[in-house]
Amino acid sequence: MKDTMIAFETRPLSSLTKVFADSELADTRKAEGTALWKEIFSFQIAYRADDSVADLRIAVDSPLAPYITMRTVGLAPSEMPVYANPDEHYLRTVPGLFPDPLYPLTEGLRAVAGQWRSVWVTVALPSRPEAGDPLYAESTASYPIDIVITDAEGKQLGAERFQLEVIQAELPDQKLLHTEWFHSDCLATQYGVEVFSEAHWQLIERYVQNAAAHGVNMLLTPLFTPPLDTAVGGERPTVQLIGVEQLDGQEYRFDFTLLKRWVQMCRKQGIKHFEFSHLFTQWGAKHAPKIVAAVNGEEKRIFGWETEATGEEYTRFLDQFLPQLVQFIRGQGLEKNSYFHVSDEPHAEHLEAYRQASHILKRHLSEFSFIEALSDYEFFDHGLVPIPIPSNDHITPFLENGVEPLWTYYCCGQHRDVSNRFFSMPSSRNRVLGLQLYKFGIQGFLHWGYNFWYSRHSIHPIDPFRVTDAVYAFPSGDAFAVYPGAEGPLDSIRWEVFHEALQDQRALELLEQLAGKDEVLELLERGLDEAITFKNYPVDKDWLLGTRESINRRIAELLADKS
Repeated sequence: MKDTMIAFETRPLSSLTKVFADSELADTRKAEGTALWKEIFSFQIAYRADDSVADLRIAVDSPLAPYITMRTVGLAPSEMPVYANPDEHYLRTVPGLFPDPLYPLTEGLRAVAGQWRSVWVTVALPSRPEAGDPLYAESTASYPIDIVITDAEGKQLGAERFQLEVIQAELPDQKLLHTEWFHSDCLATQYGVEVFSEAHWQLIERYVQNAAAHGVNMLLTPLFTPPLDTAVGGERPTVQLIGVEQLDGQEYRFDFTLLKRWVQMCRKQGIKHFEFSHLFTQWGAKHAPKIVAAVNGEEKRIFGWETEATGEEYTRFLDQFLPQLVQFIRGQGLEKNSYFHVSDEPHAEHLEAYRQASHILKRHLSEFSFIEALSDYEFFDHGLVPIPIPSNDHITPFLENGVEPLWTYYCCGQHRDVSNRFFSMPSSRNRVLGLQLYKFGIQGFLHWGYNFWYSRHSIHPIDPFRVTDAVYAFPSGDAFAVYPGAEGPLDSIRWEVFHEALQDQRALELLEQLAGKDEVLELLERGLDEAITFKNYPVDKDWLLGTRESINRRIAELLADKS
């Protein structure tokens, strides 16, 4: 330490502030919050010194200390933070460094002269304590969380107290079906392990555990290598769970051993629903996915871009495979938890090709749910997609026609007006989705990029710590929600805030149980000039935080009236 008189500032902030290293911190102090039991609550401690300081130490003292973790908010580069025509509700539109990855404190805590940085504090509240527990309280209880930052010699540089009020109610279980496309090939590539080796399975399970902890309860399951974001004529690494042996060109033998292990692993980690990978190529259902098989003792690709989707050869294959898959599903008790796709994001010009492909599958799979990301209402109108997943900027006709069940999704294309989680957007624009999902009774949410660490069209791998836009393809923050740590996933602040959105939805559902939906909607839109829609909503973080606090306090009032 160069100077014992170094000036050191700290400031408590909510989870919705993005602390940029290259600008003044405009957000004022936020040193209190409310939560429910079984909720994961986060806040930040921002800090700045007028000179660089290495080997900072940070400690927490609180009755909630056993449930608290602290991580440093790192910076990630973005060469392409926005598309050419962003709306006015972005934080920044120029390339630069953005706060995003969350690193364990083992990576070290330091101050860089003149730069604001922050520590992410997470309180994973347990189930409501019973009488006799030190945390037990009959009504709302307030718990202090004291954070102290010292130098390597133990000299105190900064201290803050955050006060967390906990309502005497538990956050209910999540009803929303939620899938973030899980790219197991990216794990094998990034970590340099053989596909479905024991090392790969260990990584898969760690990442599935992380996904489940953030509200994912449905997992993309690669029956065959998923035909997603792949250049025409190109290939992604083979990650098929179904063993295939081609016997004589006309007959096939199937092995479900790996799929059974996948199902068991998912169940162990709390995944209840299985989204089987698409059985036809993306954007048109024109071809079969990549499928490899043992042919005369040698592994060969037997289907792919050269295979006509509805041709005789692939149809014969599906007619043999699908009945055995159905038998497997029944044997595992997954009849009500299995979901199928035909082809991702079909457009109007693909209607007839999609219809033919769909017919082949539904000869065998008609008892199961079919879901599809799409934006064209015509597919639903023709009865081709029983559970449509329109993007949140194309959902209006589905809402107007009372489609149910109804899901939604967003990806890179949803960059104007609607909620999304790009680096360059305020975190409130990420979190507001929870209120929208609740208001419109949305039953499922899909996103394509839990861990897509390739360039666009999967042409080559990228370093996610350096390339965050899939090589100038998508605004940073679209392609992945977690980073590859040495032993497993590193969260992003976007991933944590998105989980907060899902918790908001659950809190609203609890309030509805106590007060009815009319009162909940009145509370949500009280004082607003316009009703909340997917395109119209307040972007102010203080409004969002205040709304969640009002929800919590109303829950507390109603529970007190009942007691």
